[in-house]
Amino acid sequence: MDDVSLMCVALEQARIAASLGEVPVGAVIAKDGEIVAVAHNTRETEKNATHHAELLAIDRACKALGGWRLWQCELFVTLEPCPMCAGAIINSRLKRVVYGARDVKAGCCGSVTNLFDMPFNHKPILESGLMEKECASLLQDFFEQLRIRRKKGEIPRWKKPQL
Repeated sequence: MDDVSLMCVALEQARIAASLGEVPVGAVIAKDGEIVAVAHNTRETEKNATHHAELLAIDRACKALGGWRLWQCELFVTLEPCPMCAGAIINSRLKRVVYGARDVKAGCCGSVTNLFDMPFNHKPILESGLMEKECASLLQDFFEQLRIRRKKGEIPRWKKPQL
């Protein structure tokens, strides 16, 4: 499969996440153009802060390939990885990262900072903006609908717990 086809699969994963009420982020890990693992965000459904699409895809790829080093693999993700996911990318030795939409609030592959430019022991090849409009549109539509539903009182705002 080529890059666009792999990002289309990541977008389909993101749509699945949106249908579950999750922030629509999808990820695909491929080796030699063949899909090894797919995932989407499940933070809300699983009540787990670490359930980002990238981390779940990395976990599945490690299990599928029988090791933690993914040095022959590429990650395709609809949203620029956050610091946690960028760290996992470095630690898993992914060869290449391709993302769609930028994340100006938490992106660590160029938007807020670029962890791959720091002197860590691994530097993946980084490509941004593949199908950016499609990826960004999916996120924008999701958050617009969320705001509308909150205004209507269909979804309560998250409240800080009392200590």
